Amino acid sequence: MKRGTTVFLKITVLLIGATVLALCIFLLPWLANYSVKMFPEYAYLQYPVLIGLYVTAIPFFIALYQALRLLSCIDNNNAFSELSVKALQNIKYDAIVISALYIIGAVSLLLLNALHPGIALIGLTIILASAVIAVFAEVLQRLLRNALDMKSENDLTV
Repeated sequence: MKRGTTVFLKITVLLIGATVLALCIFLLPWLANYSVKMFPEYAYLQYPVLIGLYVTAIPFFIALYQALRLLSCIDNNNAFSELSVKALQNIKYDAIVISALYIIGAVSLLLLNALHPGIALIGLTIILASAVIAVFAEVLQRLLRNALDMKSENDLTV
């Protein structure tokens, strides 16, 4: 892969991270306060929901860091390495954790009769997107593992 492509992908990953960080810092607290003003009967959920969203941001940022590590491996012509396999494995686990946390949050809100259909749709979208990312990372991890096995087998043959 050309160096320009990986630089573009790194910049994209950093922009995604900066956007989500800005949303976490500025938009989420504002939305929480606005929701409390609009729906005072759900004011008791303001901080638990905010904490839940911030907790799900942690594996998201870890996955972005792993994506940057993977792109650095590709940049250094070291794409077929254990480090790349490990980065894909960590991305897969982070995606699974995000899906699980959103499932737990949706079930909790459902049990409290506070799951609005719009919020449920957004949560379902995030759950499905994270699941797709986990499956895709698993497939890439297996392909990379097979390529590494073939490479080491060929190195031993020669």
